Amino acid sequence: MPGAAPRSPPAIRDLFVVRLQKILAEAGIASRRASEKIIAEGRVTVNGRVVTEMGAKVKPGRDQVTVDGQPVGRKARMYVALHKPRGYICSRAEDEDRPRLGDLLPKEWKDLYSVGRLDFQSEGLIFLTNDGDFCLKLTHPRYRMSRKYVARVEGRVTPEMLRKFTHGVMSAGEKLQATHARLISANNTGSTVELELNEGKNREVRRLFESENLTVERLQRVQIGPIKLGELPAGKWRVLTEPEIKSLLQSV
Repeated sequence: MPGAAPRSPPAIRDLFVVRLQKILAEAGIASRRASEKIIAEGRVTVNGRVVTEMGAKVKPGRDQVTVDGQPVGRKARMYVALHKPRGYICSRAEDEDRPRLGDLLPKEWKDLYSVGRLDFQSEGLIFLTNDGDFCLKLTHPRYRMSRKYVARVEGRVTPEMLRKFTHGVMSAGEKLQATHARLISANNTGSTVELELNEGKNREVRRLFESENLTVERLQRVQIGPIKLGELPAGKWRVLTEPEIKSLLQSV
């Protein structure tokens, strides 16, 4: 069409280079960070040569990449929202004897990995994908993706405690901080609190309450960015729609 930029000939387009860990992530092997570990372990070859350098680049469509001897090819992108039940782990390690998220998905989706984590006792919304860029943008602290939780806590939570959470508390040498905190209900036996965070630190919600000597009885993640858990039953999944994926990426 008039005014359109001419497309590069295939011979030129093929000369564009891409970082090796991005190739693995786009193939659904693992997230970018996990792909770096796979490369460092010497499990990746490019044109028959083992490559362990993090800055290594390849030419898509020209260079042959393998992981553990298996050719790496681009796979269709998958984006799944799942209601993680309590008592499941997010690991894909096959030597685990505990129930895994992958057990809840069709067997042909075994290459999907979780976007972030929910600990063994926690439940609620979690995404699974084979898109490394999507995973990175939703989990890396610099993108500050918001996550909303509802916690049932033993004992009475006071407004002063919630103010401390939003101002930040120190735990094991790092600062934990909620962006928003709301008391849903409270009495002497238990309280229900809604917290919003955007850094995804390990066990952050539980550690916030532990700083006030309170124990979380039940923890559910109810929202990630603009996507809500809604009425999705525990143990069930659904495929994210294209507008939902776009809204997630726009919100980071």
